[in-house]
Amino acid sequence: MAPPILKLDDIVLTFGGTPLLNGAALQVEPGDRISLVGRNGSGKSTLMKIAAGMVEAQSGEVFRHPNATIRYLEQAPDFAGYKTVQAYAEAGLGPGDDPYRVTYLLEHLGLTGEEDPVRLSGGEARRAALVRVMAPEPDILMLDEPTNHLDLPTIEWLEDELRKTRSALVVISHDRRFLEKVSNATVWLDRGTSRRLSRGFGHFEAWRDQVLEEEEIEQHKLGKAIEREEHWMRYGVTARRKRNMRRVGELQSMRADYRGHKGPQGSVQASVAEGRESGKLVVEAENITKTYDKPIVAPFSTRIHRGDRIGLVGPNGAGKTTLLKMLTGQLAPDSGWIKLGTNLEIATLDQKREDLDPADTLSHYLTDGRGETLLVNGEQRHVAGYMKDFLFQPEQIRTPIKNLSGGERARLMLARMLAKPSNLLILDEPTNDLDIETLDLLQEIVAGYAGTVILVSHDRDFLDRTVTSTIAPTDPDAPDGRWIEYAGGYTDMLQQRKGMADEKRRADKAEKAKTDSTAPAATKTKGKLSFKQKFALENLPKDMAKAQDEIATSERKMADPKLFAKDPSAFSKLAAETAKLRDRVAKMEEEWLELEMLREQIEG
Repeated sequence: MAPPILKLDDIVLTFGGTPLLNGAALQVEPGDRISLVGRNGSGKSTLMKIAAGMVEAQSGEVFRHPNATIRYLEQAPDFAGYKTVQAYAEAGLGPGDDPYRVTYLLEHLGLTGEEDPVRLSGGEARRAALVRVMAPEPDILMLDEPTNHLDLPTIEWLEDELRKTRSALVVISHDRRFLEKVSNATVWLDRGTSRRLSRGFGHFEAWRDQVLEEEEIEQHKLGKAIEREEHWMRYGVTARRKRNMRRVGELQSMRADYRGHKGPQGSVQASVAEGRESGKLVVEAENITKTYDKPIVAPFSTRIHRGDRIGLVGPNGAGKTTLLKMLTGQLAPDSGWIKLGTNLEIATLDQKREDLDPADTLSHYLTDGRGETLLVNGEQRHVAGYMKDFLFQPEQIRTPIKNLSGGERARLMLARMLAKPSNLLILDEPTNDLDIETLDLLQEIVAGYAGTVILVSHDRDFLDRTVTSTIAPTDPDAPDGRWIEYAGGYTDMLQQRKGMADEKRRADKAEKAKTDSTAPAATKTKGKLSFKQKFALENLPKDMAKAQDEIATSERKMADPKLFAKDPSAFSKLAAETAKLRDRVAKMEEEWLELEMLREQIEG
C-alpha cells in the first residue's frame, strides 16, 4: 500500500454549541478518487478546507506530504485583482508547471482567457475556477461542487478529464451520476464523524442504509442491556453491592451512552401544496420562434397536458431559459403563438436565487412579512414548526438569509415554493446546492405531483427519475435554434438520438449504394462478394467481440487505484492501448456495416 500523501485524523472543530466535526478523518493516497458525502451542514466543505490548509482544526492530527501540491476549488472563487480570466488561471501555476495546460483547459471549457472576471456568469466563473485548479495537475485536487452551473456537455467532458488525471481527487457533489463515474472510494461525514467505504459512490447508499440499520439494532440492544442491569440493581443481593461497584459504574456509563446517542440527522418532511385542478391542456405552442443575434428557437411546436413532466436540456447558451419563458407566457415569441390553459397556478424555483434578499430573515421570507404563521395545504402553520420540516432550527427564525450556506438557501426557496398552492411547477436548475437526501425528496415530490412540471436541469440522474419527456436541441454540439421532444428522461433521449443517427447513417449509405448501382457499367458492383469480403463479413463480429473483451479487461485493470500509484507509466500505456482498441472496434463496425449493405444490395 502506498503511503498517504494527506492524512487527517480525529479532527475536532466547534463553532459554538454542538461540534461540527468530532473525530472526523480523511486519508488520501495516490490514485484515490474519493467522493466526500453528507447532509448539508455536516461539515464537508469545512473538512475539505482543513485538508487544504485554509481552516485550522481545534484538535486532531493533520499530515500533508512536504512535497505534495494541493489545489482546492471553492464554491465562490475570488477574482479580485485579476484583469482577465487568463491572468487568474495562470496565477494558480507553480514552478515547472506547463502554461499550455491553461490554454488547453480554457479552450475545452469554452473560454478565451480575455474575459473580464467581474462580468462572468455563474457558469463562466465555475469554468474559470476549474482551469485554475486543474492546470497545475496537483498531487491532490479538491473539488467542492464542481458541476454547479455547468451544462451537460461540460460535465461529461469534465468526467473524462478527471478519469485521465494523475491527481488524486476529493470531490463534493450533489450529482449522483458524476460521483458514480469519477469515484473509487467514498467518505461519509455524519454527525461529526466519518466512515470510509473502499468503493465508489454507486455502492454508497446501500452501504449507508446497512450502517444505519446496524446502528439502530445496537442501540436497541443497549437499551435492553440497561433494562437488565437496572433489574439487577433493584432486586440483586444488597450484601454484594460493595463488591459490584464496577458493575454499577458500567451501568452509569451505558446510560450515558444511550442518552448521548445522536441519531442520524432528520430528513426533510415536505409535501407540495397543490392548487385546484388546471385544464387538461396546459400549454399549446405552434411554430414559435425567437431570434436575438442568432436563432434561439426555430419554429417549434408542442402540447403539454396536465400531469406531464417536461425536462429542458442543452448546453449553456442554447436557449433553454428563453424557451421556458416562452412556454410559460413570460416572453412573447417573434412569430407563432402560445396558448396557456385555464386555472393555472404557477410556483417557480429560480436557479439564480434572485428571489432572495440577503437582509431578509427566514421568518419574513417564508411568511411574506405577514406575522408568524403561514397557510400550508389549507392549514395554519407556525413558521418555526414549518422551518423544522426543512431542517432549520427554531433559533434560526430571525437569522438573515446572508448567513445561510448555499444548501440552506436552496432548502429555504424550496420551502417557500412548496407552501404555495400550485398546479404548474417551474423548476430552473432545482438541484443546485441540495444534498442527496433532499434531492431524493424533491424527486418524489416531482414524480408524484398531480399537476404539471416544466424543469431545466443538468442533473442526468434527476431527469431520468422524474420527467416523462425531454426537449433538447436537435444538434447539441452546435445549437441552431431547432428543438426536438423525446419521450422519457435523459438516458432515453440519448438512446433515441443514437437510433436516429444510426438510421440516418443507414439511409445515407443506402442512398449512396443506390447511386452506385445506377453508375456506368464499368463502375458497378460485381455480382457477388469476393472471398476476402465474405471472410471479413463472417469474422468481423468475432473480432469485435474479442476486442470488446480486451477493452473490458483493460478497464478493470485501470479501475484498480493501486495500479496508478505503483506504476503511472503502465497506467498511461494501458489507457492509450484501450483508446486504440475502441478506435479499432469503431472501424470494424463501420466496415461490417458497409459489407452487410453490399451483400443486401447484391442479393436484392
